[in-house]
Amino acid sequence: MQKNIICVACPMGCGITVELSDNGDILSVTGNTCKRGDAYARTECTHPVRSLATTVKVSGGVHNVVPCKSAGAIPKEKIFDCMKKISEVEVKAPVTLGDVLVENILGTGIDIVATNHCPKE
Repeated sequence: MQKNIICVACPMGCGITVELSDNGDILSVTGNTCKRGDAYARTECTHPVRSLATTVKVSGGVHNVVPCKSAGAIPKEKIFDCMKKISEVEVKAPVTLGDVLVENILGTGIDIVATNHCPKE
């Protein structure tokens, strides 16, 4: 089986073909022009991950929400569950850039951190 993907590991955007066995093992990776492309293709076909950027509700702040992001890549299959969990979170002002808003979200080992400040009203 073949899987064709566009690499996003660098600005080149190489078209990569991954040859997979019937049980999902990677047989070959072709089309990449750098080592990052090979690593990206292997990860994308075996255990895809994504970064997450969103907002968290803030009480008592000058803003109602504060922007945040995942401190690392989250397994793709957990993104919607993570978003549901984050939508249930409300933090109290003040919030400072880099504050951990959700620790170890859904047992992934990844924290959700503030990417801006939100002072008290």
